[in-house]
Amino acid sequence: MDELAINPWLALGLICACLLLSAFFSSAETAMSAASKARMLALEGAGDRRAGIVSRLLDTRERLIGAMLVGNNIVNVGVSAFATTLFVSVVGPEGVIYATAIMSVLIIVFAEVLPKTVAITRPEQTALVFARPIALVVALFGPVLIAVEAIVRGVLRLFGMRIKENQNVLTGAEELRGTVDLMHKEGSFEKLDRDMLGGILDLRDLTVEDVMVHRTKMVTIDASDAPEKIVRDVLAAPYTRIPLWRDTPENIIGVLHGKDLLRALAAVGGDLSKIDPSSLALPAWFVPDSTSLQDQLKAFLRRKTHFAFVVDEYGEVMGLVTLEDIIEEIVGDIKDEHDVQVTGVRPQADGSVNVDGSVPIRDLNRAMDWRLPDEEATTVAGLVIHEARSIPETGQTFTFHGFRIQVLRRQRNRITAIKITPLDRVN
Repeated sequence: MDELAINPWLALGLICACLLLSAFFSSAETAMSAASKARMLALEGAGDRRAGIVSRLLDTRERLIGAMLVGNNIVNVGVSAFATTLFVSVVGPEGVIYATAIMSVLIIVFAEVLPKTVAITRPEQTALVFARPIALVVALFGPVLIAVEAIVRGVLRLFGMRIKENQNVLTGAEELRGTVDLMHKEGSFEKLDRDMLGGILDLRDLTVEDVMVHRTKMVTIDASDAPEKIVRDVLAAPYTRIPLWRDTPENIIGVLHGKDLLRALAAVGGDLSKIDPSSLALPAWFVPDSTSLQDQLKAFLRRKTHFAFVVDEYGEVMGLVTLEDIIEEIVGDIKDEHDVQVTGVRPQADGSVNVDGSVPIRDLNRAMDWRLPDEEATTVAGLVIHEARSIPETGQTFTFHGFRIQVLRRQRNRITAIKITPLDRVN
């Protein structure tokens, strides 16, 4: 230390070197924490060897961050020692005060804030540039880090915390959803794109019961009707596939396809007395209401069919689900020239929204960009009944989940119209 005291240039050179190393460790830590592993895997697949190094480092993220912290602390302690020696040799004992003040500013600005700002602005590019030096540092500090990890895990275990190696707090789907939401808030992702990606991620969490057409809204035909009436009903229906029932509407015997009926009519020269619509019906396919949309989509593709009936645990028909219903969960409502345009969501001038009770909560959330919960109920009316713990009367008002809910109309035991007002719009 005496040599350093009489050679201020050497001490100054060591200070600058330590500041540069501290800036390296700070920027490397930030870049590695913010770098996208998916992006690194894509670059690795394109032949970038540095991306492969980054991917392997991210697989041992805990050890990586530990190496950066150890290196950063070593050089920060070193730069403080060298600066103190330099200032004491120049101005005497009060040099300790000058060294503390000046080095605090230099470390905060040039070794912490500045390099971390650069790294967070371009995390992938910075991680690629520093890939090989970081890998060398991690290998160099390997034995030290193993000991540090063991000590940390042992201390945490004393407090009842057990940390698994490379444990992630969020699942991959949650991380992707959070990234998409953040990009939407920042303006780089449109709402439609966010909803589509969110719909894909939701497929495994939703069941066919959440998207099915309820049996009260199903268009069905009595198989015992005269062929003339069946043909008229098929032509009048807005769908190409119509369920057939016999004796009772719950006794579904098959699905009549409009094209099959037209082919049969053409084959007999249009003579309705020569066709039997029931014989043309395809077998009915029944699926349990607990089937996830992801599994049902795979089943539709595997069976090469687009239509299934949903049954409860007692085997009773609850409704029907189609391939289009599942696709709409991803891309939004699909309309064609034969669809009836009934959305059931009517925004008002005062900021409130009049909603039909049968509107699905997910559709309302998408239309208004709200976040009403849909775990306990599928429709808006079901949510009101769940929160009220009863069937409300017309005119009753409730406040929950950041909204004021007023029942506008009720028919028997069904809530048919609701007024929803965000609390920030309430006067």
